[in-house]
Amino acid sequence: MESVSAVFAGAAFALFGAALLVWTGARAIHRAPVAHGVSPVASTTLATLFGVVFLALGVWCFTLV
Repeated sequence: MESVSAVFAGAAFALFGAALLVWTGARAIHRAPVAHGVSPVASTTLATLFGVVFLALGVWCFTLV
């Protein structure tokens, strides 16, 4: 039963990380702000960093299966 939890958590983390990276990339290509009221460089950098972290966390959860 623990593998089911690892698959669910891995899927959730991987989907969120991938979606965050795609969304950030689309905003950066259109030169639209990633977050309002924040430096564009800082918000793009942090969103990309967190997207990669969540994607890596999802892959790590899949290795526990």
